Amino acid sequence: MDDLVVVGAGPYGLSIAAHAVAAGIGVRVLGRPMASWRDHMPEGMFLKSEPWASNLSAPGGRHTLAEFCAGRGVAAEHGRPLPIGAFSEYGLWFAGQAVPEVEEVTVTEVTPQGDGFRIRTAEGTQLLARTVALAVGVMPFVRQPQALRALPPGHCSHSTGHRDLARFAGREVAVIGAGQAALETAALLAESGARPCLVARRSGIGWNTVPPPLERPALQALRRPHSGLGSGWRTWAWAELPWAVRRLPAAHRERIAATALGPAGAWWLRDRFERSVPVLLGHRLHRAVAVGDRTRLGLTTAAGESVVLDVAHVIAATGFAPDLARLDLLDARLRDALDTVGAGRTPELTSGFESSWPGLFFAGLLTAPSFGPSMRFVHGAGFTAGRLVGGVRKRLGARSRPAGPLRAPRPARAGRGPSEDVSAVR
Repeated sequence: MDDLVVVGAGPYGLSIAAHAVAAGIGVRVLGRPMASWRDHMPEGMFLKSEPWASNLSAPGGRHTLAEFCAGRGVAAEHGRPLPIGAFSEYGLWFAGQAVPEVEEVTVTEVTPQGDGFRIRTAEGTQLLARTVALAVGVMPFVRQPQALRALPPGHCSHSTGHRDLARFAGREVAVIGAGQAALETAALLAESGARPCLVARRSGIGWNTVPPPLERPALQALRRPHSGLGSGWRTWAWAELPWAVRRLPAAHRERIAATALGPAGAWWLRDRFERSVPVLLGHRLHRAVAVGDRTRLGLTTAAGESVVLDVAHVIAATGFAPDLARLDLLDARLRDALDTVGAGRTPELTSGFESSWPGLFFAGLLTAPSFGPSMRFVHGAGFTAGRLVGGVRKRLGARSRPAGPLRAPRPARAGRGPSEDVSAVR
């Protein structure tokens, strides 16, 4: 039986594994390394966060993005966006440096068994583990607007469904959303020869400002401090104090996770977008109908007027909805037994990222209502990895002592309904 099985091999899963190895914990990592970044982002995209804030986490601050880039002559500089492809390669390099060989299998089931868990894969592998860390990324939680869900295949897709946007050259494409993914996808479509139009219910598009220099006079730095999620004191708090967020009342945490660091475009994208993409702002999508090989969208303005938009394809860049019910690989009985945050459908966690089911740990998007918006970004892996591994060590230590049976999972509370959709940004 393995001490720890990490499900997922993105920035969070790889960082957890690196800390587990350093702690002497027997760990196995299951999943395709950096899958979301390699398989679900269009070519030509850039990393929104600053390179110095985009490190995977290893003990002692080793194996940084700057170290990787320096060895390959790639610029990783403050205020200069880094291609997604370079970041993906960094993740693969980090895996080779810091963790055991990643097993590229698809986990289909995590079920309680005895004093631990049974893990099954689509490839037929079965494992037993004393503890499990679910670092599954964002793909299980793709959010699709209700109005688009009845469209036939081929008429609409999510922004995570495309590596090459050249297939839309010469075609009209409606992009739904107002965050970085929507804005950059629309710009890349235009640059690939498509005719995109951005549709958003917001009345305006938010744009991040140019980051101030890292080296500044002390008073300027005090007024607007840097953090891994941007500059300013509020942003600094979300980035650097996830432990403090966890101590807030559940309803407050849920609200922070849903609203803090909302949709906004990167400063370096603004000119590219504004010169090539028409927009329909303040338009709410209420209907979508397939008409032959075209898609007809019914929109409503803020004034209540109806607008019809006829396009060849619709791309929903509408983020992700963290919800345990969408985590199909997790045993249904176990899912229903977990304590959740407030009225939502995300797990309530200890300071060591352990759920109310002993030995089951979570990382990434599902932990944002517990620890705040930092968990939606790569930057959050640095806070998560060491603390989660500390929680694993504590759990393994408890299991090695002959003190008695483990605490039984708490029964699900009555009246617990589904949480509202919450968009996450990369």
